[in-house]
Amino acid sequence: MIKQTFDEQRVLHKLSHYLPTQAPLKEFIHHNSLHALQNMRFYDAIFKGSKIFGFQATMALTDFRHLYQVGRVRDDVLNKVIVDAKGVEQLSLWKNKLQAGAYDEHNAERIGQLRNAWKAKLGLDLDNLVQPQIFRLLSSYLDQGIAIWSFPVGHLGFLDNIKFLEKTSLVSLFKTQKAKELLLKKELSITSLLTILVGKPDYFEQYLFDQQFSHRGWSGMVATVEARPDTLLDAKKISLQDLIILECLFEIDNLEASLGAGWQPLSAHIDAPPMDLFADITETELNQVFQLWQDAFEWSYYDTVLKGLQQQSMVVNARRPVKTLARDGPSFQAFFCIDERECSIRRHIENVAPDCETFGTPGFFSTEFFFLAQGAKFYDKLCPAPVTPKFLIKESNVPTMRGHDRFYTPKAHGLATGFIISLTFGFWAAVRLVQNLFFPSMSPAISNAFSVMHPVGDLTVENKHPSDKVGDLQIGFTVDEMTSRVASLLSSVGLTQKFSNIVYLIAHGSSSANNPHHGAHDCGACSGRPGAVNARVFAQMANHEKVRTQLQKQGINIPETTQFVGGLHDTAAEEIAFYDIDKLNVQNQVAHVHYVQSFENALDLNARERSRRFASINTHAPINDIRLAIKARSVSLFEPRPELGHGSNALCIVGKRSLTRGLFLDRRAFLNSYDYQADPEGQFLAGIMKPLGPVCGGINLEYYFSRVDNYKMGAGTKLPHNVVGLFGVANSSDGDLRPGLPWQMVEVHDPIRLMVIVEHFPEIVLKAIKSTPEMYEWFINEWVHLSVIHPETYALYYFKAGAFAPYLPLADALDTHDSHRLIAIAKPMFNNHIAHATQENLPVHISQ
Repeated sequence: MIKQTFDEQRVLHKLSHYLPTQAPLKEFIHHNSLHALQNMRFYDAIFKGSKIFGFQATMALTDFRHLYQVGRVRDDVLNKVIVDAKGVEQLSLWKNKLQAGAYDEHNAERIGQLRNAWKAKLGLDLDNLVQPQIFRLLSSYLDQGIAIWSFPVGHLGFLDNIKFLEKTSLVSLFKTQKAKELLLKKELSITSLLTILVGKPDYFEQYLFDQQFSHRGWSGMVATVEARPDTLLDAKKISLQDLIILECLFEIDNLEASLGAGWQPLSAHIDAPPMDLFADITETELNQVFQLWQDAFEWSYYDTVLKGLQQQSMVVNARRPVKTLARDGPSFQAFFCIDERECSIRRHIENVAPDCETFGTPGFFSTEFFFLAQGAKFYDKLCPAPVTPKFLIKESNVPTMRGHDRFYTPKAHGLATGFIISLTFGFWAAVRLVQNLFFPSMSPAISNAFSVMHPVGDLTVENKHPSDKVGDLQIGFTVDEMTSRVASLLSSVGLTQKFSNIVYLIAHGSSSANNPHHGAHDCGACSGRPGAVNARVFAQMANHEKVRTQLQKQGINIPETTQFVGGLHDTAAEEIAFYDIDKLNVQNQVAHVHYVQSFENALDLNARERSRRFASINTHAPINDIRLAIKARSVSLFEPRPELGHGSNALCIVGKRSLTRGLFLDRRAFLNSYDYQADPEGQFLAGIMKPLGPVCGGINLEYYFSRVDNYKMGAGTKLPHNVVGLFGVANSSDGDLRPGLPWQMVEVHDPIRLMVIVEHFPEIVLKAIKSTPEMYEWFINEWVHLSVIHPETYALYYFKAGAFAPYLPLADALDTHDSHRLIAIAKPMFNNHIAHATQENLPVHISQ
């Protein structure tokens, strides 16, 4: 039996560490769903987590075996994986185990066993008795604007508000006097309540984990809000300790009401000793089978990708002496976010405008700040989640006010006005509902990616005086600060000369209706918001005369004829808007009109490519019909899949565009531009690699876990989702908040880990990832894979066990196809994306 002294604060900290950390919906940031075990190696962590929490750690054996039968797990790769792990003499034995072995895949989790004794021994289901009341109180207290009435004393914390209600209300929240007396005691602690409820201190920690993980969504939300109150616009004072105290009081209350005053604590009814929930697990043969299948599935894809990149490098090197982009440089240049959804639009814009040049960089464009839209009450954070900005960009001189939908007036909450509005607006609301079914269109009630700012409003980009502040935030950037950000971005991608006359900064966002998770479709580098403001801010910085003067001193000479233009790509509606076009000179305005047509042609091709994943769109229809259908999806109230987000992400490639230009990567690759020749010591590389784990790896792992176990690690199907207080979602059939991603975002996703591929010398990449322990952890523990392509010899290397080893692809040379056939080749991928959730591992193709 485990003997230990119960340390209340230690256990609270431990609980917060293991609970989900998904923030409220307004700031949806992807993360590793199993972050608490990230200090362990990937397979050790997922199988231990599976044993503790009872989730499925990989796909089921039947899924793997089916993928092998249809060729998506390659036989040569499977053989190599088994031989590398078990030896050549064990190949036949383990291959038979993988293909035909009989295993019990049922997983009995450790969490919940102790608390279930209430039901087993006494026939009481405390979850059903307590949780409905707890959830109602939490949703009402944390509410961000849905509730008609708020808690009575806004400045008090959650538990103090409960005490106030008990003291002043005619009706008690409790059934018995005992619970009410305990609540109002001056010295109230978790330890004292657990002594009444559980008895022996040895069981306290296990009981609290059982209790809180019976509604891990709510507990995780409370712990997150406690740690980061800024995640709520209407800040609330609440703690995990408050929640546990109130829940223990309700449990005591229901036990007292059901069993009478003489009931005994839980430890009096059990004989089993307390369990160490986090004890090491014994490796099983089934886990080894899962690991071999997972490796084979992943490398069946990686192997082809690495071969394609190696082949592409050789092709590019052979062409280099005789072929350049254009005699006088590129016609225009365009920066896109590294987001894998921008992988395809870059490929298409390069196809329709072969003499252009594109770059990939995190979509906040090195400009970190809070943004205050004109008339707004709250700031929007427009930079990566770990960054705390010191700058504020304000919007002003907006000519028109933002639209509002009269159907959503708060006056409907009143008794008299609500009655009148129901009789008048109610009929037209029904008409609107039917109209939206057949003729969906944009309205103020829809999350519109372009509404983040007004296209012609002014932005306070430059700080005129040190006293221009709002609180601790400096309004705008000084010239020095602007220069450092422009220089950092341009240098990191290797663009320090040969500028075209127009350089576009294309941010991205996503429009959708009736989609609580719309923030997960926007730019992760902008804290789950569209990046239009960042694109426009960077363009104004780079166009600033004094900034350019300082850039010249750093060897970055931007010609006077070069102008930067901000823009926004709506990845759901497949539209692009450009900003400040009136500030272009006459020559560039004429050129811009021509380039806009190139972007439109690229959007056409991108829409057709995306359409093959949607069962409701005919990929062979006229392109105008496809564009209209794509647009309608983004504004339809009845569409659960406005777009598929990051579904299918699998790669992150850091290198020159020549490494990937012409490759069909099927929207699966984060593309970060990087020139190893401009960074021989890897100083920029370390800065580029540092966020790839938490950002791209976080996206990948949240999709992985939500896909392999959508019920426990994901949010389930979004069809019955109810928005709770504008901060979370719950299914209509239960009351717990759902962390993770809904099924409609992950159903087409292959649950494989991210492969980061860097174009540089292996020793330089090794030095870069070792520069910070937090970065190194992602790679050494294999939460993401890491490969290197040698920029001179084109040899491939794979990082494992702290070192790079040569990797020789098994795949044969890939076929070359003209670009017009790429979509036709990809068409069979989604014959029925609902019947089978994973997509085919389409080989990488090289276009001529």
